[in-house]
Amino acid sequence: MVKTFYTTALLCLILSITPVKLDAQCSMCTKTAQQLGEKPALGLNNGILYLMLAPFAVVGVIAYRWWKNQPSESEETSI
Repeated sequence: MVKTFYTTALLCLILSITPVKLDAQCSMCTKTAQQLGEKPALGLNNGILYLMLAPFAVVGVIAYRWWKNQPSESEETSI
């Protein structure tokens, strides 16, 4: 259990400090952004990424609460 936690923490740390350029635009949004110019295109891309984060956050909170409410292995054997 502790090894899994440390592995996950290390992976999250590595992924959070690794610079990654994200492009989250569909083909129609890309064409529209190209017509608008560079600065509005970056704003559009950041907005798309921001809206994409909300469903992942909700699923993450639900998964975390489910994981914390699961009985531990020692509790299961004592029942």
